[in-house]
Amino acid sequence: MTPPSLPDLPVVAVLPELGQALVGGGRAVLVAPPGAGKTSLVPLHLLSTLPEGRIILIEPRRLAARAAAARMAALLGETVGQTVGWRMRLDTRIGRATRIEVVTEGVFTRLILDDPELAGIACVIFDEFHERSLDADFGLALALDVRSALRDDLSILVMSATLDGARVAELLAPAPIIQTQGRSHPVEIVHRERGSERIEDAVATAIRDALAEDDGSILAFLPGQREIERVAERLSGRLPADVILAPLYGALDTADQDIAIRPAPAGRRKVVLATSIAQTSITIDGVRTIVDSGLSRRPVFEPATGLSRLETVAVSRASADQRAGRAGRTGPGRAIRLWRAEQTNALPAFDTPEILSTDLSGLILDCAAFGIGDPAALAFLDPPPEPALIEARGLLTALGAFDADGRLTEAGRRMRSLALPPRLAAMVVRAAPGTPRRLAAEFAVLVTERGLGGNDPDLAERHRRLVADRGPRARAALELARRLGADANAGESRIDTPDPALLLAEAYPDRIAVARGARGHFVLASGRGGQIEDTTRLAGAPGLIVAELQGAARAARILSAVALDKAGLAILEERYGTQEDRVLFDPASRSVRARRQRRIGRAVLSETPLPDVDPGAAAAALADGIRSLGADSLPFDTEGRRLLERLRFLNGTLGDPWPAMDEASLMDTLEAWLMPFAPGATRLSDIGAGALREGLLHRLPHGLSGQIERLAPSHYAVPTGSRLPLRYEEDKVVLAVRVQELFGLTQHPAIAGGRMPLTLELLSPAHRPIQITLDLPGFWSGSWRDVRAALRGRYPKHVWPEDPARAAPTARARRPGEPAPGV
Repeated sequence: MTPPSLPDLPVVAVLPELGQALVGGGRAVLVAPPGAGKTSLVPLHLLSTLPEGRIILIEPRRLAARAAAARMAALLGETVGQTVGWRMRLDTRIGRATRIEVVTEGVFTRLILDDPELAGIACVIFDEFHERSLDADFGLALALDVRSALRDDLSILVMSATLDGARVAELLAPAPIIQTQGRSHPVEIVHRERGSERIEDAVATAIRDALAEDDGSILAFLPGQREIERVAERLSGRLPADVILAPLYGALDTADQDIAIRPAPAGRRKVVLATSIAQTSITIDGVRTIVDSGLSRRPVFEPATGLSRLETVAVSRASADQRAGRAGRTGPGRAIRLWRAEQTNALPAFDTPEILSTDLSGLILDCAAFGIGDPAALAFLDPPPEPALIEARGLLTALGAFDADGRLTEAGRRMRSLALPPRLAAMVVRAAPGTPRRLAAEFAVLVTERGLGGNDPDLAERHRRLVADRGPRARAALELARRLGADANAGESRIDTPDPALLLAEAYPDRIAVARGARGHFVLASGRGGQIEDTTRLAGAPGLIVAELQGAARAARILSAVALDKAGLAILEERYGTQEDRVLFDPASRSVRARRQRRIGRAVLSETPLPDVDPGAAAAALADGIRSLGADSLPFDTEGRRLLERLRFLNGTLGDPWPAMDEASLMDTLEAWLMPFAPGATRLSDIGAGALREGLLHRLPHGLSGQIERLAPSHYAVPTGSRLPLRYEEDKVVLAVRVQELFGLTQHPAIAGGRMPLTLELLSPAHRPIQITLDLPGFWSGSWRDVRAALRGRYPKHVWPEDPARAAPTARARRPGEPAPGV
């Protein structure tokens, strides 16, 4: 094919070198900043360099795929579907003459799994690889495996704007790293700290200011659709007449996305409110100003609960730089960052690869179908974490995809054949033919395609709107659901109900949620709490099947769900419910309560009190309750607390065989030292102070209790014969004593066999501190003179000898006319 005439963009300078690398070695890494022209010009150049076979260009998003295909077709003077076409989940434009196919990452993964030889394909190009999606990492690992085992003539090119090229080149080795400059103009970075201001308010204010200060269009980055809608509300009616307001996120219809990315009409400019979808791969003409919230929304998988939730996180430095670069594509620009300048260095260098923080059940199922038992055998840039792999294998076994020996079942093969996540694929496969399977497939597509049927959190309402929608995206989604249902026809079915809640429960049994507490509050079978706005219809339902959550465990917001009525809840209780008699500690009453609970997972459906409590279970529950409340909840009396202080002193000073008495040690061993001395206790108040003292002494090895008073006495006898209390503090033992009672003492007092000198808190006759010392003889010969001079006039009835070391101790004042004692 005659090479097309390419625009003069920076990547053109390295195209010959790139073509030679692929023809000679079959592998290369291209690092090219935004504006270099790599996405559109590299595949076009390879049309002539690789004269036979198709070229697959893999893009991270549908929007980027459509934009790239349209740009290349325009450069060839053609329409999409001729030399250049695209292939994505709901839309395919491929013709017989198509040589360049622009596909999304998930489509490529299924393509290579279904045809490992990649028949007719000469080159695979991974664009924007720095985004490190799971599908991109997996697709590259599969491509390398295919090249190694089946297709040594397959060319693989990895392209990125911001990437650790050396790591990727090492993975592809041998592979040269080819670099080129981008085409961009100077971008001024401006920081505006938003403090406690809501992100929507801060972005709206920055946009209004930028419209007044700058020419050109504005691109604002926000974490998600809800924030975009809120900013749009704040700007509505407050923008100049020449400004077009355009949202841009994945759930929008294609036509609405095109409004955001196409050039503004002459004499007008745009404000585009976008998620990270606009961060790479596409160019929005006329943008001169970027407003960056500094936030993005990412799915985070928790192996402990088996749940993926959306989390709003700070962007990486690489993402922030890419966003800023959008302002310099057509001329000098400005990037307004809504954070302090010094906070940039605290941002992570790159986004966390998705393989390290996502559900890996789909990966394992695909690997099993590909004949790979352990994903770690593939060449991943970052290997998948073992806890997530273990959780994924457990889920697939529970779904019936694997048998007890870890082998792929026939049901697992049918699940893998569907272009759905394993949970939703299992739901479709298990649904009975006819209406149940049709509904299962439609709800599966609804869950996986954002924005279908609107944005109502009620999936049943969104399904109703989807079916009534005559738009092209809705029709394509329903056609996809029809194909999925047809592909799942074989096999044994177990769900013959048209109830969407019962269908989705097959996919998400751990997300069966039971109403608990205030309206809109639910507890999931996994144990996680979830909330939904109390004004929604779902908030009043007895239960929900939750499809999507956002936020931390105690404050997770339910983004989408279907209502579960009492009849449906009863069916699920029959299917998944368990009954258990539980003895638990009630923090409010500080007592043990016995309950018979009906539960689905950790979500309690009902509970009734039990009259009798097993003593052993009560003791264990009471111990757990004390741990939850902390050591301060133990009802020590004064004597008991002093005993505890002395025992801690002996452990800290003498060590073995004196056992540790710190809070952690006591809490860890409650069953051994306390509960045997509080038989039958079911509430905290049943534990007496005497039981605590006995328990502490019981922790001591045989024979040590008799040494406590000798080594760590509760009182200390001073020269006058008085026995004064000792205070055992963290790192010292304090004796508070009137100074006259120590006259005649020439050695500093100590305990624990002389190992611990007492900290003397010397008092005046009025019991006010006058000196603290660890060296009594030194005090007598030093500071005493000043103390004597200051106090003898204030307390004339008391003895103030010049040489206290040789004076007689006294605990009282002189009687009138009585001579001062001492030498």
